[in-house]
Amino acid sequence: MTKQIPPDLFDGIIRLDDSQGDLPFHMWNDYLFRALLQVNSEVLKAFVCSLLYLEPQEVTSIAILNPIVLGDAIDDKTYILDIFVEVNGRTRLNLELQVINERNWPERSLCYLCRTFDSMNRGENYRNARTAIQIGIVNFTLFEDNPEFFSNYYMINEKNRQIYTRKFRLCMLDLTQIELATKQDRKFGLDKWAALLTAATWEDLNMLANEDQTLKSAIVTIVQLTEDEKIRLQCEAREDYYRRTEGREELLRETEEERDQAVAERELLKTQLDQTTVERDQLETQLNQTAAELKQALEALELLRKRNPDDSSKTEGSQT
Repeated sequence: MTKQIPPDLFDGIIRLDDSQGDLPFHMWNDYLFRALLQVNSEVLKAFVCSLLYLEPQEVTSIAILNPIVLGDAIDDKTYILDIFVEVNGRTRLNLELQVINERNWPERSLCYLCRTFDSMNRGENYRNARTAIQIGIVNFTLFEDNPEFFSNYYMINEKNRQIYTRKFRLCMLDLTQIELATKQDRKFGLDKWAALLTAATWEDLNMLANEDQTLKSAIVTIVQLTEDEKIRLQCEAREDYYRRTEGREELLRETEEERDQAVAERELLKTQLDQTTVERDQLETQLNQTAAELKQALEALELLRKRNPDDSSKTEGSQT
């Protein structure tokens, strides 16, 4: 376990290091985020209380059920940095910080929620099922047409809006929409936690530390963690993973844009072809109609000639 630095030493640390400018890591680095919550139980409790709109005295026990050995190497292909938390022995949370939009969040978060809910022992009464909450802290907006800072999703009846159960819930904290924080969000300090996770400079951290004692404790722990070489190496590995993933996502976006453009061009050509086909059919109809009218006219003329053969002869003689 990493040794804690007393919060009252924070100002001295900042002055000693003369820390200014950009931070060495993003505060939304998921390894650093997990390390922070695992090392500092005060911060874990405060953060969870904010997410669940609870007062501190309402949380009598809290524990991370899947701790890791900080500093040990991880494989970004197989390692999952979600945090499994039990609150008051009856509510289980799955916390995950997801900063890159891999375009599968609804399905991914639902899988996490189902795994969290499925925690009953054999033979246990189903009424004793623990409340399961999946909380995604994301750096992207999932539903662009309906942006929210903090959102809750339940299973409900689509006709009468009856909630099926309150023991099964999905939540999202969108770090890109802090300005949409509600009065309730601000009351429980969610906007401040989001500000911490999106901080980009040491000046940002200094300002937050001066505003809130718990945030100050969190920042002290962050400073301490990033001074540990093994932990710093893992944070750097995660930063490298972000860069590589963002590169793949950019390539994917470009490929999708090219595909969408090709589809659009194909649809345009199809529309033009359909229009040409319609015009051809109209012209063919007009030609057929004209041919029919000409045929009727010729038939009518021939009928007149048969009825008046003398007139036809006279006409021929006069022409001669």
